[in-house]
Amino acid sequence: MERPHYHGHRQRLRKRFLKSGLAGFGEHEIVELLLTLAIPRGDAKPAAKELVNRFGNVRGVLDAPLSELRSVAGVGEIAESASHVIRAAATFYLQQTSEARELLADPQRRHDFWRMWIGGMQHEVFGVAYLVSANAVLTDGVEILQERTVDRAAVYPRRVVEAALRRQAAAIVLAHNHPGGKLEPSEHDKLVTRAVVLAAETIGLRVVDHLIVSPDDAFSFRNAGLL
Repeated sequence: MERPHYHGHRQRLRKRFLKSGLAGFGEHEIVELLLTLAIPRGDAKPAAKELVNRFGNVRGVLDAPLSELRSVAGVGEIAESASHVIRAAATFYLQQTSEARELLADPQRRHDFWRMWIGGMQHEVFGVAYLVSANAVLTDGVEILQERTVDRAAVYPRRVVEAALRRQAAAIVLAHNHPGGKLEPSEHDKLVTRAVVLAAETIGLRVVDHLIVSPDDAFSFRNAGLL
């Protein structure tokens, strides 16, 4: 029985990856490689190209809502779920890496950490990283307070402070994303920041920074003199 034409292509794609990683891969080839893990049979190349055309790049594909992935021909239920599993696994890897090193001691690393974590989310979320004195993240020390709205994340200073006490944290980093892309803090952002800082001061907890992030950039309250 003759093998489908895409079978050899899949094997070549995987051999290239095993030999050199993703070096030399185009964006659609990376997405195609991911799709082959979730689609056991069939030509994944057309769907991969359409996904990159629609969402711009690999990050856009992984950040895309399930409902929008589902609208692309050739992307089945398993494949669309797999993209979010891969994104979640990468995020979990990032968190565990931060716990093992003094990842957040450097401002640029802080920015990169939060941009990668929540910068591409389609709804606004507010996160807190609980740190030991050396600026390493505590084990399971990142908490995401998630809201399913695009314009506001409800944050409770008491909850942040109670979690810091429970974890015996010495400092915290606050971060939230702006799905619209504009990084300037709103009056609500400033109010939330002041409320958390005042609550933290009552227990001697240091607020290292509050970041507003997008996929490509970050705004620092500390650098802007707002903290």
